[in-house]
Amino acid sequence: MNLEKYHFHYFLIGKFNKPLILFLHGFMGNINEFDEAIKLLSDDFDYLTLDLPGHGKTQVLGEDEYYTIANTAHALINLLDELKIPKCFLVGYSMGGRLALYLTLYFPERFHKVVLESASPGLPTQAERLERIKLDRQIGKKLTRSLEKSDFALFLSNWYNQTIFGHIKNHLEYNRMLESRLQNNPKELDKSLRFMGTGFQPSLWEKLQDNKISMLLLVGEYDDKFIAINTEMAKLCEFAKLKIISNAGHNIHFENTLAFVENIKNFLDAAS
Repeated sequence: MNLEKYHFHYFLIGKFNKPLILFLHGFMGNINEFDEAIKLLSDDFDYLTLDLPGHGKTQVLGEDEYYTIANTAHALINLLDELKIPKCFLVGYSMGGRLALYLTLYFPERFHKVVLESASPGLPTQAERLERIKLDRQIGKKLTRSLEKSDFALFLSNWYNQTIFGHIKNHLEYNRMLESRLQNNPKELDKSLRFMGTGFQPSLWEKLQDNKISMLLLVGEYDDKFIAINTEMAKLCEFAKLKIISNAGHNIHFENTLAFVENIKNFLDAAS
């Protein structure tokens, strides 16, 4: 769908007689990020998935500023309007979780409940954000040098060596996931990292206390960094519930799909 400054590639699936979930993938993911989870949820929910700016087949038709969280969030609200979806459930992973949190805090009337998987409200201080911007630029340079598929594959292999991903490389479907990541354009990923990255994102910490939407915060047991972040989030936000998922690192929906789906269903089906 063409919206101002964006050409969105999306799937809207369902008979529209069931509750609808909007899924937002993480950095280097794409429209198929949640396929395995959706298979297990599709009897009870309709769903909308899409490629976020800088990923998959979605195209940004404007300047680099249209890769930012704020502009992307407004574009997604416009997309929901065009699709005549006044209100839905929202699930976001990592980068998509940060975007989902932004949507929740700035457009609360559009979402019934929200699930944030391995997400954060950004970095609280300007010094931390500037340091992260420098780091993301260095990572971006490595991405833009990945001219050959083998170079990009090496980048991905190094990426998943990060501690937050736990034992993800031992997963039976790890190579399939890598092949899906390789469908992205490294130069577009660089723009996403620079303009939607944690350093460029405005801090959402102070707005957490104003949130009135029920949120489920999911983190993997091997992801110490995000356990700490989400523990603080739950303390600040009265309507947020934290759940630590066993046998998973940062990418819970991939590593422990059954637990991910069970927690989503229980949370979204609950009366409050």
